[in-house]
Amino acid sequence: MSAAIPTDPVGELRSAVEGAAGRLVGQRASRMSLQRPPRAELGDYSSNVAMLLSPLAGRPPRELAESLAAELERELANRVERISIAGPGFLNLFLSDRWYRESTLGILEAGAIYGSSVPQPRERVLVEFVSANPTGPLTAASGRGAAYGDALARLLELAGHTVEREYLLNDAGRQIDRFAASIVARMLGREVPEDGYKGDYVTELAGELRAAGVEPDTPLEQVARHGTEAMRERIRATLERFGVVFDTWFSERRMHADGLVEAVVEELRSRGHVYESEGATWLRTTDFGDDKDRVLVRSGGQPTYFAADVAYHRDKLRRGWERMIDPLGADHHGYVPRMRAAVEALGTEPDRYEAPIMQLGNVVEGGARARMSKRRGDFVSLDALVDDIGVDAARFFMLQRSHDTTLDLDLDLARRSSQDNPVYYAQYAHARIASILRKAAQEGSIGADGSASARPEALAAAAEPAERALVRRLLELPAEVR
Repeated sequence: MSAAIPTDPVGELRSAVEGAAGRLVGQRASRMSLQRPPRAELGDYSSNVAMLLSPLAGRPPRELAESLAAELERELANRVERISIAGPGFLNLFLSDRWYRESTLGILEAGAIYGSSVPQPRERVLVEFVSANPTGPLTAASGRGAAYGDALARLLELAGHTVEREYLLNDAGRQIDRFAASIVARMLGREVPEDGYKGDYVTELAGELRAAGVEPDTPLEQVARHGTEAMRERIRATLERFGVVFDTWFSERRMHADGLVEAVVEELRSRGHVYESEGATWLRTTDFGDDKDRVLVRSGGQPTYFAADVAYHRDKLRRGWERMIDPLGADHHGYVPRMRAAVEALGTEPDRYEAPIMQLGNVVEGGARARMSKRRGDFVSLDALVDDIGVDAARFFMLQRSHDTTLDLDLDLARRSSQDNPVYYAQYAHARIASILRKAAQEGSIGADGSASARPEALAAAAEPAERALVRRLLELPAEVR
């Protein structure tokens, strides 16, 4: 890309204003704003910098604004038409056609990487998400976590960080034993245990495993391993169909087998954060802001889930991840302080661990919410949802609301071919844009692939208010990504 064409024109404007202020006053305005003014007649962008720096400069805001305007007009030259002063000292910038044309060319030349940047610092970030137990197909509710985690990872990549996606495979523990017992019961044609898994998928899986040579008298541990491996492959296929590809699948069972849980308990003990009480082994998390200490090893000698989670995050740190982001369900809200405490007890900054809390995602049909229980076998699978409304619509609806608010995905609305359906509306807009691009390519304004034309003058000046508004909207992306 040509150095003359900025990839973040608004960021460059901000830097120009900050630079002019620094030259005149010798200090930066920490709360300086550069934003759209409330009315179009006030210009393209407005700044409060003169009012912020007036006390430091010992000059009235409007007088300082006049000096800043003159400085900026010299620096920006033909990229600005004029700069006016409004109210108590707002700087209002009226930008030129040249600025809009160069900004548009910059977006076109950047193509798919438009909005990316080189962050300071650039970090290695591991996003661990979904991580549903491999005891059944992914539910539509899990799809919300998949859409959010993947979107977060994509944004971090676009922002310039090194990112990997990881799925923690919870293939150890009592729920896996119950899953294996349910498979064996179905192999024998019996009802599953009261606390087992009752879905039809268990019967199907039992038949598949038996056809592969797994018998009812096979040791339960092996049945569990075969069952969870089969479910993992189903989950992987579902997620890839949903547009989510994981870089690593981390096995909890393997972590226990490799002694990582015992190792982290001993490391915490050597750091002086572990004590024994009531026959159990405790981590003194209250030293790091938690509301009470947490059990690592029960009195019977079994490690807790918390101990396994601490070992897992210790392994992440040892693999060199500088930030660990684990979107968690709403029922894990109280889990965050203890994990931050554990990370700090391991000798690192607790802020390296982040856990956005995901609120529930529901599927609604006919005004009623569908149940979501793998244990009862009563749920809407993510595959069924995609079969019904498609990947694009499913991901769109799941990302339409903030992750920290409850989501009701209305199937009746998602199926509707009208402008009431936001996905249909967006797809219609995309089709119209594609038609405009085809026409522009035929006229030579852009390349056949949508890239900037070899004749920049073919891009007409953005003279219409609607055209300028569209360019300004596009220019918001770099700041949004950051």
